[in-house]
Amino acid sequence: MTVLITGANRGIGRALFDAYHSAGADPIGTYRGTRPDAPGIWRQADMADPASIAALGAEQGRAPLDLLICNAGVNLGKGQRLEDGFSAADWAETFAVNVTGVFLTIQSHLPALRAGRGKIAIISSQMASSTNAAGGHYIYRASKAAALNLGRNLAVDLRDEGIAVGIYHPGWVRTDMGGDSAAIGTEEAATGLLARFEALSVPTTGCFETWDGRAHPF
Repeated sequence: MTVLITGANRGIGRALFDAYHSAGADPIGTYRGTRPDAPGIWRQADMADPASIAALGAEQGRAPLDLLICNAGVNLGKGQRLEDGFSAADWAETFAVNVTGVFLTIQSHLPALRAGRGKIAIISSQMASSTNAAGGHYIYRASKAAALNLGRNLAVDLRDEGIAVGIYHPGWVRTDMGGDSAAIGTEEAATGLLARFEALSVPTTGCFETWDGRAHPF
């Protein structure tokens, strides 16, 4: 089984990479800065750089891909005030990574996904849901809502090719983004997500689910 995970150098992405590697799969992890000191296949890619993403897809080519996990993401507006925060630059970079980067990664890997009749998993957030409008985190919420919408529409367009698309809330996880007071650790999140990816199929394509298997309101 060949799995490509963006943003696999730390946090949830690293936990997913390690879990697949331990299970005997062939994970490919992307990183932006320093190559992780870990066994496995690592490819450098910047999710804010279209040329870098295109090169990543070209490197995979038509070699069959069983699962593409779009995990890389940023939260640049965290802790900022409505009155003077949330700069245009932060909006642009967040959407470049969390939305455009997701689309371009999927687009550039379509030949490999088609060759393997693979699946696509998009890591979004409960903050993407219009039912979870608690205020604040404007840039992150908007970007994850866009990623959710993107995944739902890709599910429609790829269904007839046998490529299933799932969108997932990974839980509130103890990472650099989630903070030390978050509810679960990365290994627990990864274990739940692996089960969700395994269950994903064409009949369930377009699902928005939590890491522990609950359907999440849109």
